[in-house]
Amino acid sequence: MPGTTGINGTTGINGTTGTDGATGTNGATGREGTRLPVVIVGSGPTGLLLAGDLATAGIPVTVLEKRPHKISNLSRAFVLHARTLEQLDTRPSPAAVAPAVAAPAAEGRASHPPVPRSIADDLEAVGRSLDRIGLFGRLTIDLSTLPSRFRHLLVLPQYEVEKVLERRAAEAGAAFRYETELTGLSQDAEGVTVEVRGPDGGTESLRAAYVVGADGMRSAVRQAIGLPFPGRSVIRSVVLADVRLAEEPPTLLTANAVGDAFAFLAPFGDGYYRVIGWHRGRDVPDSAPLDLSEVKEIVRLALGRDYGMHDARWMSRFHSDERQAPAYRAGRVFLAGDAAHVHTPAGGQGMNTGLQDAANLSWKLAAVVGGHADPGLLDTYQAERHPVGRAVLRSSGGIVRLAMAEKPWTLAARAALTAFLGAVGPARRKVAGQITGVGYRYPAPRGAHRLTGARIPDVPLAGGGRLHEALRGGRFVLMTPEPYAAGAGRADRLAVARWASDRRTAVLVRPDGYAAWAADSAAPAEIEAALSRHLGPTD
Repeated sequence: MPGTTGINGTTGINGTTGTDGATGTNGATGREGTRLPVVIVGSGPTGLLLAGDLATAGIPVTVLEKRPHKISNLSRAFVLHARTLEQLDTRPSPAAVAPAVAAPAAEGRASHPPVPRSIADDLEAVGRSLDRIGLFGRLTIDLSTLPSRFRHLLVLPQYEVEKVLERRAAEAGAAFRYETELTGLSQDAEGVTVEVRGPDGGTESLRAAYVVGADGMRSAVRQAIGLPFPGRSVIRSVVLADVRLAEEPPTLLTANAVGDAFAFLAPFGDGYYRVIGWHRGRDVPDSAPLDLSEVKEIVRLALGRDYGMHDARWMSRFHSDERQAPAYRAGRVFLAGDAAHVHTPAGGQGMNTGLQDAANLSWKLAAVVGGHADPGLLDTYQAERHPVGRAVLRSSGGIVRLAMAEKPWTLAARAALTAFLGAVGPARRKVAGQITGVGYRYPAPRGAHRLTGARIPDVPLAGGGRLHEALRGGRFVLMTPEPYAAGAGRADRLAVARWASDRRTAVLVRPDGYAAWAADSAAPAEIEAALSRHLGPTD
C-alpha cells in the first residue's frame, strides 16, 4: 500500500501567500483580513481532540458547531479502548483539572521532573474499567494480557470525554463558534472558502488553509465536496432508552442475544442506564412511536429480565449503517470520525476510531501549517487511516452478523468460530488487538526496519519516566541506546531519550506514538539523516 509513515523530509514551506497578498505560515487569509489556518466543522470527540492538538501546537484553529454550546448527556458511545487511552495518555490534562505531580525517582537517581497528569488519568478517575469483552454469549476476550499499560476497556459516557477535550481545547486557545452552520464550501490551490450562517441568521464567508469535516454521519463538509458515502443499513429499528433500574445488573456491561432479540445495558454513572435493543420481527420506521413497554419486552427476551426499568428520560429509534467515504481527503479538505466512516456499535469501536483519526491527522497538519513539512505528508492520512476504517467496518459488522445469526449454517459458523477462538490463543489475541486498536500498524516503505510503522508501547526511559510522558510535549521522541545530542534547532519538535533497557535500536517515534524510522546500531550520520527527513532542517 502506498504512503510513508513519517514526514517525507521536504524542507520548510514558510512564506506561502494568502489570497489578499499577506504572507502567512502556509495559511489562507479571510476576505476581511483574518487568516484561519485550520477550520474544524463539528465539536464531537474527534473535532475536539483535533482542535486541542492543533491549538496546543500553536496553530490557530476555529471550530464551527451548528448546535448550541451544550454537552448533551444523551451519549452514543460508552467505552474507550486501550489504544485510545494510550493516545490520551500522551496529552496533558487541562490545567483546570489537575496540576503536575512529581514522578517517582528511579533507584539511585535524582527525582524525575514533575510530570503533568494526562487526559487518560482524568478519564480513568471517573470511568470504570473492565478487563474482558464477552462475545456471542459464550466467548470471553481477556484484555488483561494486552501489551499495553491499559489492559482493560474504560466504561464511561461520551459526554465525559467531551468535557475534558473541550476544556483542553479552549484552554489552549481554540476558537469556538456555536450555532454556526456550514452552508457551502469551495476551494482553490491556496485555500478553502467556507460559507456559514450564524445564530442570528446572517451569512458570512471564512477563508482557511485547511478544513476538517468532523461533523458526523450526515456531514455537510462531505456533501459539499461531493464525496459519496457508500454502504447500507445493517440493522433497522434499533430502540434506545435512558432509564433507571430497580435492580443493578450483575456485570458492568450487560449484553446478550437470544433468538430474535438482542439487548445491551451500560451505566451512565448518574443512576441512569443506556438500553439498546433490537427485535428481528419489528422492522418499523425510525419515526414510529416507542414506549417503555416495548423496550422492556425486548430486554426480557434477550436478557431474561428487564431489571425493573422505569423513569425513562429519553427514548428513540435508529438504524445502524455501515458506510465509508472512498477518500478521507479532497484537496485541502479532510474527513474524520463519523464523517468518514460509520459502522455498527458492536465492539464499541466508533468513537475510538474517530479519536485515533484525529491523533493521526493533527500532528501532520501542525507540521505542514507550521512550515516544517511538505504538504505531501498529508497524503499519508488517507494511506494510514482508510485501511483501519475499512477493517473496523468488517470486524464490527462481523460481530453483529454472528451475534444475530438465525440460519443453521450461520449458527454453525458462529459455533465453530467461538470454539476456534476459545482454543487458539494467537487468534484470540489478534481479535483483541483489532477491537482495542493496539493491533494495528501503518504501512512502511519497502526495505524499512521492521519497527517502522509499528505502534511503540509505553516503554520506560533511562533516568525515570515513560515514553508517553515524553510524548506529552506534542513532539517526536528519539529513543537511542546511548546519549545523543540532536542539536538545539529542533527543540520545539524533538525530545531525545534513552532506553531504560539495553536495547541497541534507535527509534524515532512520531507524536501519535508510531515509529517513523528505526535502525539497529545506527551511526550518528544515519540518525541525523532520519531527523532531517522526518522533522525538516534545524531552525
